Amino acid sequence: MSGPTGPLGFDEDEAAPAPPRSPAPARLAPRLPPGAGRYGWFVGVLVVLILAYITLNTVRSSGPGSRGPRPGSPLPPFAAPLATSPLIGDVNVARGRDQGAAGDRPACDVRGPDVVNSCQLAARGPVVLAFMATSGSQCRRELDYLQQVRPRHPGLQIAAVAIRGDRAGLRALIRSRGWRFPVAYDRDGILANLYGVAVCPQITYALPGGRVQGTSIGELGPNALDRRLAGLEQAARRQGWAPPAAR
Repeated sequence: MSGPTGPLGFDEDEAAPAPPRSPAPARLAPRLPPGAGRYGWFVGVLVVLILAYITLNTVRSSGPGSRGPRPGSPLPPFAAPLATSPLIGDVNVARGRDQGAAGDRPACDVRGPDVVNSCQLAARGPVVLAFMATSGSQCRRELDYLQQVRPRHPGLQIAAVAIRGDRAGLRALIRSRGWRFPVAYDRDGILANLYGVAVCPQITYALPGGRVQGTSIGELGPNALDRRLAGLEQAARRQGWAPPAAR
């Protein structure tokens, strides 16, 4: 079967392993030289605390942290293989051309029937993006709840991203649970970093155009999830969006 060729090796050879993307180097406290004195232990602790503060401040100021993207910020763009498709490759997260391991062309430009594209979702309406691990029972239940309440919110662009795991098992899970929304496959887990995914399930909500409204952490259940989706619709309407039935 043929499919679109994306910038991160979107090929048809499922057996070919993808080259791993280099993780960020670990921050290590410097080792004190021998004979540093009676206050050496204090200096060492102080260095560790300073590094921890810098790291925490950096995450708070410029990164998504562990509670999802910052409200009001744009959704980090991505193009990922649809889990149930034959398309194979790593998720494209490039924001421009020739960005190395992120992608040779912008993620927003990588589209097709086998691709889950965040920019395309946001252009259609409010976005509900759930992150999951196939091994988590709470994750599976939360996606069941999404499927349950989805018919009441036809204008919302509901999709899920499976972080790593076995793709064959993911496909079987999608079939057995009857999920009708697109599920993307993030083979190397790059979106967990970009979206600050620390707990499963985690759902990020965005207004039409891709502006982040907020993120829910942990299992909500069908009633709370239904209310959250209704709140997203109301916020979108205040910005001039109209659901399909109202057009």
